[in-house]
Amino acid sequence: MINGAHVVLYSKDPEADRQFFRDVLKFPSVDAGHGWLIFALPPAEVAFHPAEKNNVHEFYFMCDSLKRTMGALKKKKVKCGPVTEQRWGSLTEITLPGGGRIGLYEPKHPRAIDR
Repeated sequence: MINGAHVVLYSKDPEADRQFFRDVLKFPSVDAGHGWLIFALPPAEVAFHPAEKNNVHEFYFMCDSLKRTMGALKKKKVKCGPVTEQRWGSLTEITLPGGGRIGLYEPKHPRAIDR
């Protein structure tokens, strides 16, 4: 049966983003060959929202304390966007070296992975 999920992030500078995940976020990885790193991620959840079209996806990291996590990232020279309060959590964005952005939020909703 299904035993995991594989997320693909497209980037204009994938090598810089791989280094960021390896050296800054300290995510463990394996080399799939020729320096192509595949990273382990923290436990994950998936939610389904209504939309006008299919194949639109978003990627967020979650944390227990957005303020503490942003402080730790700032010490590593990681830029975060402004914090906005959403019904479902306190939200910011991390800008990746390749120019992409990943959401980071402290959930206000129950977490499926905590069950």
